[in-house]
Amino acid sequence: MAGLMLEGKVILVTGSTTGIGEATARRCIAEGAKVMVHGRDEARAGALIADLGENAAYVLGDLGDPAACERVVDATVERFGRIDGIANNAALTWRSRIEETDAEKFDRMIAVNTRAPLLIIRRALPTFRKLGGGAVVNIGSVNALAGAAYLLPYSVSKGGLATMSRNLANALAEEGVRINHLNVGWVTSPNEIALQESEGRPKGWEKNVSKAYAPTGRLLIPEEVAAHVVFWLSDMSKPVSGAVYEVEQYSVIGRNRNTNEK
Repeated sequence: MAGLMLEGKVILVTGSTTGIGEATARRCIAEGAKVMVHGRDEARAGALIADLGENAAYVLGDLGDPAACERVVDATVERFGRIDGIANNAALTWRSRIEETDAEKFDRMIAVNTRAPLLIIRRALPTFRKLGGGAVVNIGSVNALAGAAYLLPYSVSKGGLATMSRNLANALAEEGVRINHLNVGWVTSPNEIALQESEGRPKGWEKNVSKAYAPTGRLLIPEEVAAHVVFWLSDMSKPVSGAVYEVEQYSVIGRNRNTNEK
């Protein structure tokens, strides 16, 4: 169908059985792409591709394992014959302060959140080069700018991912391989909703949020983030590479929430 943003493209979306990843997979399909779904839960992955139809397939793997990082790329090329874009979305998000962050926890977070995107891009490079280019969107977090005390290793992992995005964008620009990066704000993924409710927030809390955190009175939803991801995967965002920006409802840097108060 003419006019679709990803018509004819093959996209790998990691961590795509829930939340932002699932919304991205659905939006990619809607925009004409063939999509490789990735996750660790076969039941979820199977149910999703059954809904997405014949232009979707799935691959399972724990991206903390370097071999799995290669396998998800290889499975995409084997299934669809090519790979045009990657949304590196899979991430660990558990909480940990410095007192709770030992070497094992830190290394695990870095392996999945920072190392895996690098290894996935590395594996895809030969195919990108054969095709004359490719597009990668790395899903980061506003916590990369500093982060809460209880998100220490997560914040570090996302800060490293942002630097990696800029570095690879510069390194690969002349080959037509574009690397862009979204620092995503507070989003109402199913996991986040469940976590907050387990900590005492009432049902529907995500639609009644203090304007100090969400000027609209609600949080971002995964589908809104997915729209940004698809734009950067598409040719519409060419030739830009190396962009790192906040997907949030307000300016994260330099914001003074008291400016308009009387």
